[in-house]
Parts: sequence; structure tokens; C-alpha cells
Amino acid sequence: MPKRRIDTPSGEAVAHLHPVDAPRAWLVLGHGAGGGVEAPDLIAATEAARAEGVAVALVEQPYRVAGRRSPAPAKRLDEAWTAVLADLSDRELEGLPRIVGGRSLGARVACRTLEETGGDAVLCLAFPLEPPARKGKEPSPSRLPELAAVTAPMLVIQGDRDRFGMPPSTARRKVAVVPGDHGLKADTDAVGAAVRSWLPEVVRQAAPAGG
Repeated sequence: MPKRRIDTPSGEAVAHLHPVDAPRAWLVLGHGAGGGVEAPDLIAATEAARAEGVAVALVEQPYRVAGRRSPAPAKRLDEAWTAVLADLSDRELEGLPRIVGGRSLGARVACRTLEETGGDAVLCLAFPLEPPARKGKEPSPSRLPELAAVTAPMLVIQGDRDRFGMPPSTARRKVAVVPGDHGLKADTDAVGAAVRSWLPEVVRQAAPAGG
């Protein structure tokens, strides 16, 4: 699959492109904190999207491209992601609906930057809602406000044993519960099925009139 190397304020990012013929839309996904674009749930979502005529870009953040495992600060992650979307918007994404998202940390980045990137919908894989409490420390605050701030249609695919908790459904936010933990490796077929069930309608809603 082709790759696009993109300069960002935090260094070089890489967009791994998975095109389809005559795409109906693009799905742009980021990876988790300690993993890369080869995560099983990202691959399952990619295959499901392409089966629905939606092309996919898997975005590798600069810290991963540089060989580091520890994530950059949130501001740097958001800046890099926004720069990648801006580059893709002038090329592959131009004139097409776009769904943004990612797994875990990548989902948080996509939610925080939705206004800047102009996504028509959001796909979250294993959203890290409530960080597990560390012994002797106060629990970290819930990340629910990041989900609540999203005004576009959203799908959250969450494992039924995810130690980060289960986000609530709302009128805009659909939550698909699948077997597994935060890694979403136990049943990637269920992950793909949830994506395929959700994508066609959001693509139809986002398509330009007469398109």
C-alpha cells in the first residue's frame, strides 16, 4: 500500500493509504499510545471500510515514525494529526466525506480536533474512558467530556471487558459492545461487522447533495 510522508510541527508523520476504486468516502484513523497502525482492530476496521467502498488512511504519529514508544504530549499529537488531515484534504480527501477516529489514544486525538479537521463522523476503537486507578493515587478524571464535545455522528466499539470502562450511548453516539478487552483482539470479526453496519448510513448522510 502507498505511504505519504507528511511534515508536521512535531516531525514527520506517515499516512498509510489503503485506496479503493471510486471511493465513496475516506476513513482516517490514528493508532494507540504504545502500538502502531498494524493493530488488529485497525486492520479489521480498514478491511470493513474498504468492503463498503470507503478508502482508508492509517496515520502514524511522528513519535512512532521516529522510533519512540512513549507518546508525545497531547498538544503535539493534536498538531501533528491536524497537519496530516490538512495535507490529505488537499489531495485524496478533497470533495469526499471523511470519517475520522482511531484506537484508544488516537480516538481521543480525533475527538479533540474534530472542529479543526472537519470530520463528518467519528469512529472510536476502545476509547479509554476512565484510566484504571493506580495504587495510592487519586483516580484520573473521566475522558467523557472529550466524547461529549463531539457533535457529529459517532460509533464507539468497546470490549465487554475493557478495564477503561464503557461509554454511554446517546442520540448521536452509538456504542457497539464486542467480546474482548481494551486490545479488541478477541473478536476482530465483530469489530469489522460493527464498522460495516454503521458506515453506510453516515456516508450517505455526509455525501453532498446530488453526489
